[in-house]
Amino acid sequence: MPIQVTCRHCLKRFQVSDKFAGKTGPCPNCKKPIEIPKADEQVVIHAPTDGAPKDSKGVSVLKPIKRKETDVTKSGLLISIGSIVAVFGFALVFRFTGQDGAAPFWAQLVGLILLAPPLVWSGYTFLYDQEREPYVGPELRNRVLICSALFAVIWVVYAFVPAYVFELDKPSEMSWTVFGITLCVMIVLGALASAGTFELEFFNGVIHAGLYFIVIVLLALTSGVALAGKPSQNDRLLDPLALRSTPQMHSVTIADVTPSCLTPPCTS
Repeated sequence: MPIQVTCRHCLKRFQVSDKFAGKTGPCPNCKKPIEIPKADEQVVIHAPTDGAPKDSKGVSVLKPIKRKETDVTKSGLLISIGSIVAVFGFALVFRFTGQDGAAPFWAQLVGLILLAPPLVWSGYTFLYDQEREPYVGPELRNRVLICSALFAVIWVVYAFVPAYVFELDKPSEMSWTVFGITLCVMIVLGALASAGTFELEFFNGVIHAGLYFIVIVLLALTSGVALAGKPSQNDRLLDPLALRSTPQMHSVTIADVTPSCLTPPCTS
């Protein structure tokens, strides 16, 4: 019966005849001397034993636990796309039928809230960690609602912080540069909310939150809402171009409107 030998110098494994058991000889690979173990000194590795209960045929009666996947279902995808299309459709209607060519505030608020759950759910199904057990059922629903509420609340940053810092009457009076910085801050806060709610990695959380906030910005532009770059009343008064375009009021004297017939004749 051949003996399994492993060279302690080069770790080469090979077999030798049992007649060389207990003897010393050169390794066929590195040529260094090694000692051939005796037959009773060999290490035998046995296959792991299965202690699970078996039936009469020796087959395990235990069934493996199947992992539940959270993939994008066709119905869920259609609901998400339908919700987004419907909200954008209403935004266009309000833009062309509402006052000042923009959707009213209550319609903006409703769109802000209605778009959150489908976008949050769709983003999670694409971005969740494949090595972790995904959230399903009521737990997934509750986390989607919590994250959606947090995303909507983060818009408070846009509504109040820049206006307070720069003493603006309305958030739309901020410059586009300030709006871009504010949007980045909102996405970072949203990423933290996603990471805390769904245990996503921070980079995936940035994508998750960015999807929602960018869609909301597109919704605002579609509905005719000015998010930034709108001059304030003081800026209009101080703008020389605005003053130049304002019609000038000329003073009129009594002499300008006095009929010529009432003017006394000139005497030489």
